[in-house]
This record gives sequence, structure tokens and C-alpha cells, in this order.
Amino acid sequence: MTPPHRWPVTSALGVIQILTWGSSFYLLSVLATPMSRDTGWPLGWVIGGLSLGLLVAGLVSPRVGAFIGEHGGRPMLAFAAIALALGLTGLALAPYVTAYLAAWLLIGLGMGTGLYDPAFATLGRLYGAEARSAITTLTLWGGFASTVCWPLSAFLLEQVGWRGTCLAYAALHLTVTLPLVLVVIPSPPPPTARRLKGSNASARLDGRERRAFLLMAGVLTLGGTVMAMVSVHLITLLQARGVALTSAVAYGALIGPSQVGARIIEMAGKGRHHPLWTLTAAMVLVILGIAMLTAGLPLVGLALVLYGAGNGIYSIARGTVPLALFGPERYAALVGRLARPGLVAQALAPSVGAVVLTHAGADATYALLSVLAVANVALALSLWRVRPRSQGAGGRLRRSP
Repeated sequence: MTPPHRWPVTSALGVIQILTWGSSFYLLSVLATPMSRDTGWPLGWVIGGLSLGLLVAGLVSPRVGAFIGEHGGRPMLAFAAIALALGLTGLALAPYVTAYLAAWLLIGLGMGTGLYDPAFATLGRLYGAEARSAITTLTLWGGFASTVCWPLSAFLLEQVGWRGTCLAYAALHLTVTLPLVLVVIPSPPPPTARRLKGSNASARLDGRERRAFLLMAGVLTLGGTVMAMVSVHLITLLQARGVALTSAVAYGALIGPSQVGARIIEMAGKGRHHPLWTLTAAMVLVILGIAMLTAGLPLVGLALVLYGAGNGIYSIARGTVPLALFGPERYAALVGRLARPGLVAQALAPSVGAVVLTHAGADATYALLSVLAVANVALALSLWRVRPRSQGAGGRLRRSP
């Protein structure tokens, strides 16, 4: 069976990613304060809904990856659109904070079945070892999620309020996301005997592979922790360094374009280098940016450009490194297993950062971020030592003799 043309599939998945990220992970960036002010619910409980959703996403991710490995991503992505629509409708209708949090359980299911990792697994199932370029292109689409959805959320908030905004996103999932999945995302090719064997053996990694898996899980855990802490507490941390609020917001706005720019540069490389180079470069750029902020250097804009560039290509490495390390047959199942620690870390990290910031201050928070980022560089370098010997420099598996 000939693999489906990539550009319609990748473009459809790109639109799906923009709407999925924008209506879940990025939703409260615009709506949290209006929600709290309108309902009287504590802001901590409102923001806690996202943490609850990320925890649910982390819990279901291994089963999601295994399912996609066997059946392809189309059913799971369709389920994600429905779960998100129901969850967002639940937010819009929630009379009490308990109902609000319950709605986030559904949104968490939608996140766990519809964000990057299920999309990466879908592309891996469709294109096998050739999925790397499609994964890179998809992250470029995903980089526009906040660019598109923050202004859209702000516009809807002004026009129809936060409840109407949630209902509008629910309608978009039913009228845009779900049809794109059902019409454009194809069923996968029939599994070969080798793929079936690889899928069944996904939990059985040899010693070298197990070390690589644990190191990659560590990278995703620390990477998720740093990203979530910076995303939530950046403005406060910059103000603690004497940066005015308006300037802090302007500096923070540099991260998004930096992420997209770095992904374009990665795409221009056309997969000539091993994905571990992308991961290593990402971790080095992140620590350079954080170290500059920690040291209190005046080049705040440059620091955040470096951090944003590292974070941008880190998203690519999340999808391409497991494909290079473990091969296409087990890719979907292992991506699902690897997603769990990163999602759980993202759920817990903002609260950890808040505790450190409140009780130990900004300097301690900067120091913690630096330690985590340095540790991640060490983990990324360690992956070079344990990568399977059967791979070439470009990350493609060589055929067994």
C-alpha cells in the first residue's frame, strides 16, 4: 500500500494541532482571570484545571500510543475532537468549581489523545522511518497555536464572554477538527509481520535500548518541568530582575517567533543530521538562555530568543529522536510511554515553581531552572553513548544483513 501524500495529511494535522493546543493548553492564558472574576472561584483552582487535565493526559498516553501502533491515529484523533468538544461545553455550563474541574477531566482525555505525541505516533504509523520531515513540519504548524488562538480567545471573550468562548471552541472541534480527521487522515497501511512483532515486543527493550529509553524519559521530564515553570512564572521572574511589566511582556513575546524561526532552520537541514544533534542543540540553547537570565545579564531579549529557539527545536526532537533510537515498528507505543513523564512534569511544575518562588525567592527559582537545564544537557549527551549501533548518522536504521 502506497503511503498517503504528506502535505494534505500534515496540513490537516497542523490545523488540528493549532485548535487542540489553543483550546486546551493555551486556553487559560486568556480566560483564567475572567473566569475567576466572573464566578468568584479562586484563581488557583481555575488554573489547577489545566494541571488536572495534564495529569489525565499523562495517565492515558501509554495506552494511546499502543492503540495507535495497532490501529492508526484516525480513531484516536476523532475521539480527541469529541472529548475536547464535550469538555469545553462542560466548562461553559459549569455552575460550580467541582463541575469545572470535572470538565477538565474530559479535556485531559482530549489532550492525551490529540496533542503532539498522538499526532507524532500517527505520522510514524503512516510513514514509518520516513516520518521525520512530516514530524518537523507538524511542529512548525503547532508553533502558531498561541499566535492564532490567543487573539481569537481575546476577541471571543470580548464578544461572547468566557463561557461563549468555550462553546465556540467546542463548535470548532465538531465542525473543523473532527471532519478533518475523518476526511483527510487516512487509515494506516496493514501491519506487516515485522510491525506486529515489534508492537507486541514494545515493552521488551534490551539493555542498551532500556538505557536509551530511560535517558529519553529523563530528558522529557526535565524538559517539561523547565518549559512549564518558565511559561507560568516568566513575567514574575523578569520583574524580580527589575524589568518593568510592559517590558517583561514584550520580552516574553519573543519566545514564540524564536520557536518558529528555529523550526524553520531545522526544516532547512532536510534531515541531514542525526536527530540527537537537534536534541543536543535544543538543550544547549535552553541552558544558554536560562544561564543568561540567572546571571542577570542585561541582554534579556537575546536570552529569551536563545531559550525560545531551544524550546522550538526541542518539540521536534521529542518526535524524531525516539523514531531514530527505536525504529518505526515500535515508535507509536514507545512515544505513548515516553509522553507520560513529560505531561506529569508539566502538570506539577507550575506548583513547584510557585512554592520555590514564594518561599525561597526569584534567585532560588532561577538557580533551580539552571540546575535542571544543565542536567538535561548531560542526559542528552549521554544518549549519544547508548544509541543503537545499527543506526547511521542521519537517524535512519540500516537494514540487517
